[in-house]
Amino acid sequence: MTEITRTDQALELRSGGTTLTLDKSGGKAVMQRKFLFVKMKPAEMKLDDIADVKLDVGVDRASGVEVCSTMLVSRDGAAFALPAADKADAERSAAAMRDFLYQH
Repeated sequence: MTEITRTDQALELRSGGTTLTLDKSGGKAVMQRKFLFVKMKPAEMKLDDIADVKLDVGVDRASGVEVCSTMLVSRDGAAFALPAADKADAERSAAAMRDFLYQH
């Protein structure tokens, strides 16, 4: 299950070893992943470059299990994928991101 923490200027979503931080004061989104015990190099995207927040739903061919993630898509087609426990979890994360990014 994705942990969502929100303040006026930042939104942090944690799912497994992946943390996505949307920071209005810094104007960017930062994705930090952990592989085993090693933190990978963070990826960044400007908040102004974000074009859409989408759900990505697929089925694992080997097990038949539905695999879901929330996608943060930039104008140039790059994307950050935040893994989710299930479709409801992905929808909840997407709603939090949309609310944070598109509030006036």
